[in-house]
Amino acid sequence: MTDRRTALVTGASRGLGLETCRQLADRGLRVILTSRHDDGAAAAKLLGLEHELLDVSADASVRALTERLRVGDVTLDVLVNNAGISMDGFDARVVRETLDVNFFGAMRVTDALLPLVSEGGQILMVSSGMGELACVRPPLRDKLADPELSRVELVRLMSSFVEDVARGRHEAAGWPSSAYSVSKVGLNALVRILARDLAPHVRVNAVCPGWVRTDMGGPSAERDVATGAASIVVMAATAEGPTGGFFRDGRPVSW
Repeated sequence: MTDRRTALVTGASRGLGLETCRQLADRGLRVILTSRHDDGAAAAKLLGLEHELLDVSADASVRALTERLRVGDVTLDVLVNNAGISMDGFDARVVRETLDVNFFGAMRVTDALLPLVSEGGQILMVSSGMGELACVRPPLRDKLADPELSRVELVRLMSSFVEDVARGRHEAAGWPSSAYSVSKVGLNALVRILARDLAPHVRVNAVCPGWVRTDMGGPSAERDVATGAASIVVMAATAEGPTGGFFRDGRPVSW
């Protein structure tokens, strides 16, 4: 048992997730590093952190992790939904798989772990500037920006994107031809809904690490991994603060 604040980070075997774990530990938090495969265990051992297996796209994996944490009497002060993918190509399969990790995966993990999040705790969604609402055309943009948007309607809209791509009508419906962008648009909308519904008990925010030199971001990206992770950590490490916002380097940015 420990009286330190506890953080759990998804998708943390390398890149931004791993560096986020390292920086949170440096700030004195107890950190649980999760990864889809066993390679995360070796990374966690090098940093002296705890490790748990977690595939955010698999209900059984999420349930199993939740039960292990519950049995271990773990309370989370910070949940960082970092796990994400960016796939080559653009078709209904790419859209479905991208959303299942980047949008539905974050929602799946949040729903399961929410009972373990402390009063006053924070849920952080690692988003992207590529998920700005400007990439979606009206009137669809207006629906996603609606402050009264329900979770049921958001899920319907995300699911309709898959169907629209499969039928070759997504552009006419107002969607961009980017599964990654739409997944982050949806994630940002989920943040606004959760922040509204969970206030004042749990804070929920989106954070943008910027364009980072990782396997996903590529070698030409503007930021190194440490700088990108610091954008996440500056929000994750705060015991008090805002909710329902989108932040980069600790400063609010536009949805």
